[in-house]
Amino acid sequence: MTVSQLVYIDSTGYNYEDFPAFLSFFTEGYQAIYGQDVYLGSDSQDGQWIGVQAQAAYDTAALGAAIYNSFAPTTAQGTGLSRLVKINGLQRLVPSNSTVDLVIIGTAFTTLTNAIAVDELGQQWAIPSPTTIPFSGMITVTATAVLPGALNALANTVNMIFTPTQGWQSVNNPAAATPGAPVESDAALRARQAVSTELPALTELESTVAAIAQVLGVTAVQPYENYTNTTNADGLPPHSISMVVEGGTDLAVAEAILLKKTPGTDTYGSTSVPLHDSNGVPITINFYRPTPAVISVQITLTPLLPWISSNETIIADAVATFINTDIPIGGLALDELGTMGVSFTQLFGIAYVPGTTAQGSFIIESIEIKKNAGSFAAADVDLLFNEQAVCDPTTNVTFIV
Repeated sequence: MTVSQLVYIDSTGYNYEDFPAFLSFFTEGYQAIYGQDVYLGSDSQDGQWIGVQAQAAYDTAALGAAIYNSFAPTTAQGTGLSRLVKINGLQRLVPSNSTVDLVIIGTAFTTLTNAIAVDELGQQWAIPSPTTIPFSGMITVTATAVLPGALNALANTVNMIFTPTQGWQSVNNPAAATPGAPVESDAALRARQAVSTELPALTELESTVAAIAQVLGVTAVQPYENYTNTTNADGLPPHSISMVVEGGTDLAVAEAILLKKTPGTDTYGSTSVPLHDSNGVPITINFYRPTPAVISVQITLTPLLPWISSNETIIADAVATFINTDIPIGGLALDELGTMGVSFTQLFGIAYVPGTTAQGSFIIESIEIKKNAGSFAAADVDLLFNEQAVCDPTTNVTFIV
């Protein structure tokens, strides 16, 4: 065996052999010098030295593979991927902070400086500083999570004062918090880079989607087009497009649509933004924001040894993560008729949590799901074209053990 057989580049890309092949290469070379009868067991000094050299060579080959792969968006990782996508005019999205509306009650004209409220999970929420309680004794402010990322807080859970201030009596959030965005993952950045290559596309719909996807803060885009002469099943007017967009400001999204859409094509949606085209003519761009569809899951299982109750958290997190991240706006295809939604059978493979400590400690007897206030059933759930499936692992995934 030669070095060129251990590490080489061919039509399939960069290749290198496994560690035993490297060890065999160094062993054969040593025996060729000192004789075939030399003892090279792992308990000998010579054997250990050969092992060190083989490991060093193998690690170097692995590093070469990482360097080789860092030149392609599909295989680059971390900082390498962040640098590579700059070729497409992209940059990795930084995390944003969650926000929540708080009702503050206290003595009139009390001023809160650098005040912080805390929720039942111990997450801190910074109140705008300074905030002065008016004559009515109550004020509503928008607080920002101290830590960046997608922090969640259900309604009526941000109800504790972390920084006591004379005159400040109570705090509460009547509605749930708006989660921020986590730092963009490698997978999400790769997907955005792939979409960005469609910006100069000849097909205007794909080009419009690509332009929207590059808007700062946009996390998901689902396009719909009605090219017929009649209103379609989704209620889209004839010869119109409708974009369902998650994230980004209304103005930035509308400007991206105006820039790329086909001239004369109408836009449709519940969000309307008045703009002017390049000639100064007024035009209104319409699009949708996704409507949350709360998906609840009820799992009936039989525990096996070594089952522990904390396995429920592992299962719930896996199921909720799949629903929140892997099901696009409008849902997945459920049949050949074009029905879209959430498949309950697909959750079985997710709920068995392969590769985790909970794997093999239970048998799933049934999985039932429902949407919003519906009833649990072992059946698929349909989604409207502008609905986004959401699931909270702590409240929307329950177990019957």
